[in-house]
Amino acid sequence: MKVTLETYGGLAAVTDLRRPPKVLDTDDLPETAAAELSDLLAAAVAMPLEEQAEEQAGRARDAMSYAITVEDGDRLTVLEQSDAAMTPAFASLLTWLKRHFAQQ
Repeated sequence: MKVTLETYGGLAAVTDLRRPPKVLDTDDLPETAAAELSDLLAAAVAMPLEEQAEEQAGRARDAMSYAITVEDGDRLTVLEQSDAAMTPAFASLLTWLKRHFAQQ
């Protein structure tokens, strides 16, 4: 499974228009880390952002936005949320990914 994290927006958007996406392949992770990531992904997919929260996110012009793309065989899943409107499950997944990429 391949997981891609893209960040965009925020106050620095004008000076940092193109942040390169960060990519990880679960085949490169230890078995326990891959299982933990899989559990976090399943929770984030199961807890979609409510429509009302999506509308509020559009009003927060300076908020950072995140897109997490999961390629698992033929299945492609894209999760998009922002600092202004984020589910707890997405926040946990994002924190895990940021921690992983910071260690590389």
